Amino acid sequence: MPDSDSSSAPFDSAVATRRGDDGTTGLLFGGQRIAKDDLRTEAYGTIDEAVAALGVARAWLGVKDRVGTLSVGFGDLPATLLRIQRELFVAAAELATQPAAWDRQQDDVSRVSAAMVEGIESMLREAEAHIVMPTEFVVPGETPVSAALELARTILRRAERRAVTLGAEGLIPGPHLLPYLNRLADLVWVLARAAEQAEARSAPPSRPDRRRSAATRSKP
Repeated sequence: MPDSDSSSAPFDSAVATRRGDDGTTGLLFGGQRIAKDDLRTEAYGTIDEAVAALGVARAWLGVKDRVGTLSVGFGDLPATLLRIQRELFVAAAELATQPAAWDRQQDDVSRVSAAMVEGIESMLREAEAHIVMPTEFVVPGETPVSAALELARTILRRAERRAVTLGAEGLIPGPHLLPYLNRLADLVWVLARAAEQAEARSAPPSRPDRRRSAATRSKP
């Protein structure tokens, strides 16, 4: 039978510390620990989910590359997704810093900068120039890559909602986090359309009586 006081048994792990067993977690730069269901934890945890969903999309692109079916239409999409994933670590770091340490944050490292917002806007303009824009809501799931991107988009919108709540509580240190998340969700939606159209596909319209776009009708 296991020891009735297993918490005091020897424990050796490079990951698990047992410090969170009481339902608390630490923030960047130390300070008082907070509950794992704190608004801040919920917000940066949601960003972590978005990073993982983008990873699924990037993994599908890697599979296509290995089996020789990666369309030239995907262009720099794998590198773009990796860039976004890395930038989201910056957004998460901003949310995971306690107010007493806000003065220790650095742009592009632990705080979203104006340049990051401008970078997303530039990518958005570039992506929009290379797709046929749907004229109504579409149903996700046409391709594995676009489906993963749509999942990431919805998670980003949830992260944005959590961040709005934090902002109302005065818990967002910089002015660029909310615009960044808002614009990024737009970009990921466009990238999902680009991923579909790179494979000569398009998502079905939300209403069944509507016809698909020219991208699908021209599919071989």
